[in-house]
Amino acid sequence: MLNWRRDPGYEQRMNENRIAIERSKERIKQIESEILQVRNDSERIENDTEQLRQENAKEKALSASIKRLCFPPESSSIHQTPIELGSKPFLPS
Repeated sequence: MLNWRRDPGYEQRMNENRIAIERSKERIKQIESEILQVRNDSERIENDTEQLRQENAKEKALSASIKRLCFPPESSSIHQTPIELGSKPFLPS
């Protein structure tokens, strides 16, 4: 018959290894969750940035239109003579 003795610390080491494996699995799940959150945040930031670009382009176009309509260049603006207080407007007949 074989004289076999079990290693006295074997069970304890195996339990510690199982616990370490479970902790590793939990940490992997946590990291995967964090990665998904970062991806979602990144997509949201990209969408927000694109929306801001579009809004800035619209604002620039609107500002240019306002300047063009409200403040024509001096060469094309019609100079009007000032009207004195109490005077009547000129109506051509």
